[in-house]
Amino acid sequence: MKDLNPSTANVGKFHDRFVTADGQTRASVALSHPETLWFNTGTLCNIECLNCYIDSSPTNDALVYITADEVRTFLDQLKDRKWPVREIAFTGGEPFMNPQMIAMARASMERGHEVLILTNAMRPMMRKSMREGLLGLKADFGEKLTLRISVDHFRADLHDEERGVGSFEKTLQGLIWLRDNGIKMAVSGRTLWSDSEADSRAGYANFYEQHGFDIDAHNPGQTVLFPEMDESIEVPEITTACWGILNKSPEAIMCASSRMVVKRKGAETLAVLACTLLPYSPEFELGSTLEEAEQDVQLNHPHCAKFCVLGGASCSA
Repeated sequence: MKDLNPSTANVGKFHDRFVTADGQTRASVALSHPETLWFNTGTLCNIECLNCYIDSSPTNDALVYITADEVRTFLDQLKDRKWPVREIAFTGGEPFMNPQMIAMARASMERGHEVLILTNAMRPMMRKSMREGLLGLKADFGEKLTLRISVDHFRADLHDEERGVGSFEKTLQGLIWLRDNGIKMAVSGRTLWSDSEADSRAGYANFYEQHGFDIDAHNPGQTVLFPEMDESIEVPEITTACWGILNKSPEAIMCASSRMVVKRKGAETLAVLACTLLPYSPEFELGSTLEEAEQDVQLNHPHCAKFCVLGGASCSA
C-alpha cells in the first residue's frame, strides 16, 4: 500500500483496540458463520502493480510459499472445529507462482469444498504445467473451481496504467484460454478512476460480450469492484452505535465469515489472520490455529471502516 501522506490522515485514530479516539466503544465482529478459509500462497508476483495493497512484486517474499501439506493440516482443523466452510480461496502475490498451487486446490476440492483462485491470468498461470493442472481440476471437479481474474479496468490503457504496459493483452489471452476450456471465471476490477458503478458495470458487460466471456457484469459476486484502500484518506472510526446508524449488521462484514492463513518468512508456525486485507498488521494475527482464530475482531484499522463497513466490499465469491 502506497501511503501518500500518513502524517495527516486519521491522526489520533485507530490506536486503542477497544476505544475510539473520542472515547466510544469500538465495534467488533464475531466469527458468526465461517464460509471461506483463505490461504495466501506467497507475496511473490510476476508483476508489481502501482497500488498493490499487499506490495506484491517479483522480489517481495515477506509471505513465503505455503505447501499442500500445510493446507491439508488446516483442512483437518476445519473438520475438527466443525466450521461450515463452503469455499477455500487462494490469493497472493500471484498464486500460480507457487509450484504447489494445483495440489493445494485439488486437496481442497477432494474434501468437498469449492475453490476460488485469484490470479492475473498471465504467464505463471499459462505455463504448461499449470494449464495441464487446471484442465485436470476442471475434468475432476467441474463447477467447484472458479478463477477470479484481475482486470482493473475494461479499457486496456487504464488497466496497463496500474499493471504495466502490455499487461491487459497478456491477461486477455489468459481469459480466452480459460473461456475456451470451459473453466469458470469471475473478474475483480478497481474503482481508481471516475466511472460510476453503473458505468463500470456497463463497460465490463460490453467487454465480456465482445469476447464471449460467461461472466455477469451486474452480479457483485462475479464482477467484484474494489474501492481503493488508500491510508492517506481520512475515514471515521466504527463504533458499536454505527451498526444502527448505518443500518448494517456485523454479520455482513468479511471477518464474520472468513479467516486467512499465511506463512511469514522465518516464522516457526503459520499464522491465522482476521482477513485478507491486513497481512502485515500484528494485531490482526489471531494465533496459529483455527481454534485460536475464533476470537472477535476489533475494527481498529482504516481498511475496516472504508473497505468493509462503509464500502460494503468482500473478497469472497
